[in-house]
Amino acid sequence: MEALNRLIAQNRQWSNSITEQDPGFFKRLSEQQTPEYLWIGCSDSRVSANQIVGLQPGEVFVHRNIANVVDPSDLNCSSVIQFAVDVLKVRHILVVGHYGCGGVKAALHCQRVGLADKWLRHVEAVKDLHQNCLCNVDDTEAREDRLCELNVIEQVAHVCATETVQNAWARDQFLMIHGCIYGLKDGLLQDMEINVASAEEAPTVYASAVARYQSGGS
Repeated sequence: MEALNRLIAQNRQWSNSITEQDPGFFKRLSEQQTPEYLWIGCSDSRVSANQIVGLQPGEVFVHRNIANVVDPSDLNCSSVIQFAVDVLKVRHILVVGHYGCGGVKAALHCQRVGLADKWLRHVEAVKDLHQNCLCNVDDTEAREDRLCELNVIEQVAHVCATETVQNAWARDQFLMIHGCIYGLKDGLLQDMEINVASAEEAPTVYASAVARYQSGGS
């Protein structure tokens, strides 16, 4: 109970602080949810969406799982995307990976972690798909970083291929899909230059992103 009581006490302090700064904040927050962004990121406790991009509660809709995977057969993720696009009308979906991801490391080195092994098969599939890119990287940490980057690229492609996103583009709803990577060592978010705004450009943008790594770039 001590741990829970500490969190509740900290919550009271946070609520009081927010109210002092902006007395109408919670009233506005309770009346509507109109985020412009959907963040699909990793469950890692060090990667908090709102804090990283300096947004307040209510400004970003968030879905997180181990290694920021987008699996079309995952009802949870698919439902979040559908609700964000069709109901909340978000304009941007960000797939955000991060360097030092434990799930990606486990997939790269074939380390067993338990039940999550089944989930990490998605990342292992990315590893197998881009084995030629990874084999060209000698340093272990650099190879882990490379798989984190390639995983973002593949998950962006998965988002673009979802029925929800395809339907939104077909009816000319503005929607951009972005791939980003976050650095735990410096706290910086980087644009991975895979930004897609239509079904027509998705294959070209994907091919260009992959080609950068096949040629040894980053």
